[in-house]
This record gives sequence, C-alpha cells and structure tokens, in this order.
Amino acid sequence: MNIERMDLAAWDDGLPNAGFEVFHTTSALSVLDRHASGDLLCLGGYRGEQLVGMLPVFVRSMGRGRVLSSPPPGMSVPHLGPIVMPTSPKQRKREKVNREFTNGVLDALGVESSTTLCRFLGHPEYTDPRPYRWADLSVEPSFTYRLQIGDRSPDDILGSFSRSLRREIRSGEDLDITIETEGLDGGETVFRETQARYAEQDEQFGPSWPYVRDVIADLDERSRVYVARDSDGEYLGGVIALYSNDAAYYWLGGARTTHDGVSINSLLHWRIIRDVAEEPPIESVTEYDLVGANTERLCRYKSKFGADLTPSYVIESGGPAMDAAKGAYRMVNQAVDRLDL
Repeated sequence: MNIERMDLAAWDDGLPNAGFEVFHTTSALSVLDRHASGDLLCLGGYRGEQLVGMLPVFVRSMGRGRVLSSPPPGMSVPHLGPIVMPTSPKQRKREKVNREFTNGVLDALGVESSTTLCRFLGHPEYTDPRPYRWADLSVEPSFTYRLQIGDRSPDDILGSFSRSLRREIRSGEDLDITIETEGLDGGETVFRETQARYAEQDEQFGPSWPYVRDVIADLDERSRVYVARDSDGEYLGGVIALYSNDAAYYWLGGARTTHDGVSINSLLHWRIIRDVAEEPPIESVTEYDLVGANTERLCRYKSKFGADLTPSYVIESGGPAMDAAKGAYRMVNQAVDRLDL
C-alpha cells in the first residue's frame, strides 16, 4: 500500500459519503490548521489508484521530539483519527486493508522513534483498532451516547426518554421560552457564558472565541447555534451543534441554567433532536451525539435520553514520556464530555 500526502482538495474528493466526523471535513480541518498548534498532515492510503484509508494528523515539535495528535488538543474536538474504506465486504479483506493502512501510516510518521509521541482519538465508526495494538501502541475504549433518530417521530423519541426528562420537557413547553437558531452573535454569547462558567469553577476552558467563530462561520450549514430566551428576550442558555453526514453533535455550551424549575439544557437538546427528526440541515443525518459518556455524574443526566452507549478508541504511545504528556493533554482538552456544568 502506498501512503501519500494529500492536499485539502484531494482530501475533500476522497471523503466517503458516510462514516466520518464533522472535523474530518475540509472546512473544519482548515479551521483547525489555522488555530491549532502544529502542522496539519493529511495522509491517504492507496491500493493502486484506489483510496482506502485517510488520516489527518497534527505534528508539532516538543523539545527534541515530536507529538502526533489527531485531533490536536485544546480544540474541543471529541473524535478524529483514521478512516478506513475497504472495497470488499469480506471480513478477511477488510482486516487486511485496515492492517496495511495502519502499518503504512505508522511507518510514514516514524511512530517507532523513542522521541515521537502519538495520540489518536478514533471516531465511533472506526471499530477495529487492533493493528495499532499489534504495533505496540496502547488502545483503550472511550464512550459516548448516540441517539438513533432515523425516521422516528418526535413523539416516539420523546417516549423513549426517562419519565423525569419527559415531564421536564413538557413543563418547559408551557413556559414563555423561545428557542431559535442564531448566528455568530448568538454563538459569541454561548461561548462567553460557557467560558464564564468554567472560570467560576476555576477550570480551564481551551477554545478561543476566534476559533469558535471560525468553526461556526466556515462550517456553514454544518453548524447551528441554538439560543433560549425568556419573554423579555433575555439569554437563558445555548448550545452550538455541529453536523457530519451521519450525526448532529452537541459541541459547546450547555452551562447549567434552570428557569421556573425547568432545565434549559433539556429544552435545548430536545429542540436539536426535533430538528434532526423534522428538518435537519443535512438530510442524511440520523443520529444525535451527546458527546461523551465517560464521567459518572454527567452520565446520570445523559442516559435519560435513551441513547445507545457507543464505544470509540484512544490510541497512544506508551512509556513514561507519554504518561507525563497525558495529564497535560487531558487538561487542555477537558471541554469535551462536559454537559450541564
């Protein structure tokens, strides 16, 4: 298998119709390339002229070594990592393509070097990380909740929620609250309120407003800003949602707010879910990803939506150097898996 560097035009042409994350898109990668540390390297694996694997990696220097990350830390990107597109439905051939692509990109990246650290956060559609383990990298599961929407009606979806969540949503419908999609101005309000909430709790919030602004603007139809306001137009809460071809994602926002005893977050997420069921920005979207199911306290809330627990895999170098780097990586990437702060 040949491993080649791809420009963004070739990357855009090579993306499949499904099975990738919103941050795999060229518009999102371009924003990350402008704002994240390191240089974007897009690798493609070819069998003859057939593209069968893709991997975006950010490469940055650290002393005398290198750090390879997909996604880059501190940018609130929950998943990225490899995309594998075998052309055969046969399991043996699919495994062969995955194995050859993995070995090829690891060789191209020089991962075996003692001065190179790597950390890939695979996406849920990448279900076979075993070749990375066979290459002596660490592979650990991570989890998210994904709500299957498909052709289900809003009433059917609501009926699958917990009793307490259904009651809260119905109570919210009786209140004088409006939830509308807003543009960059609404996005900045969501960002500032979320940033302030982290500061109140003495926690670091990684993303900057120029980065979040560019994500909203450059992703265009793949982003929506939902804002809840009271009868006087006062801001109650908001969520920035992003969209791949398959799923809508809770991305930023969701600072805990109650109004007349009702959680604004529950109303916001219900509005996003209804829109996916009735008028998604991309017709092929059939799921809602609550982004993260790894924090016990937050899972008590997220599990109320009746979503499927969905695994993905964290692939990283081992050894003392990587152990020391993990803490710093997690600290700057902590906005992921935070909901209802």
